[in-house]
Amino acid sequence: MRIIRDTLFIDPNDRGAAAAIGNFDGVHIGHQSVIDLTRGIAQTIGAPLGVMTFEPHPRAYFSRDSNPFRLMNAEARANRLAKLGVEKLYEVPFNAALAGLAPRAFAQGVIVDRLGLKHVVVGADFCFGQGRAGTVDDLQRFGAEMGFGVTIAPLLTVKAANVSSTAIRQALSDGKPRDAAKMLGHWHRIEGAVVRGDQRGRELGFPTANMSIDGLHPPKFGVYAVKVDVLDGPHAGTYDGAASIGVRPMFNGEIPNCESYLFDFKGDLYGSHLSVALVDYLRPELKFDGLDALIEQMNADCATARRILQDVG
Repeated sequence: MRIIRDTLFIDPNDRGAAAAIGNFDGVHIGHQSVIDLTRGIAQTIGAPLGVMTFEPHPRAYFSRDSNPFRLMNAEARANRLAKLGVEKLYEVPFNAALAGLAPRAFAQGVIVDRLGLKHVVVGADFCFGQGRAGTVDDLQRFGAEMGFGVTIAPLLTVKAANVSSTAIRQALSDGKPRDAAKMLGHWHRIEGAVVRGDQRGRELGFPTANMSIDGLHPPKFGVYAVKVDVLDGPHAGTYDGAASIGVRPMFNGEIPNCESYLFDFKGDLYGSHLSVALVDYLRPELKFDGLDALIEQMNADCATARRILQDVG
């Protein structure tokens, strides 16, 4: 998959795609249905399959002091879209200039002049342009005038409820990663580089790979059964494990992070990129009377996680 970040000076070979447009936070089954619809159109008109999204997320741009809300960072989103067969990912920079475009100017300036898209697919609730003033009806009218096709994808429902990033965030906040997975169509994953921690886990006999969750919607703090993909380096592969997400109350931590213990693993993961899939929530964060009690609980957590993960592909 080719990622196009400079959409002002675009290679002519990157123009002319059929593209789904949206934020695609989580790349959930609703997003996937939009991409599948776009795929069929791309094949019919002989165009590359594209996705047009925005970076940073518009909500983050307008509410910079709000609580973290993203389900995945740009790297994780790109990885998931590549797995879906997207050929062109347009990460349009979201800034004051873009935010100030009227709907018509957005359609002409971005869709037509910058990217030269042949066809666009959007969800039924799609809004665009300054103040989100543009509607899907406006987009269809502009497409007819400016020469690009427009398809409106219906909203997807699961058990009579609309699939949305908001509903997925709520499931994760409730400690229900399997409910989130039903809407996502895949396990919710935390992706990023392994950073150096205080190495307390190593001292306790449970060396962990530590990752930042800065900027991401925090799942319910506690311990999870996880599947861990090591994405690069000599230890690349998939491992079962247990992860703690939170602030480490036993050690008076303040900044939330994700610490994953990979079962039956020996090696150095510093600097490697990991994708940690949350499978089941085991228990909340606890503060124990001493290290012996903590180690006993960690052993129990790992035993529980192993049993759960036996049946998870």
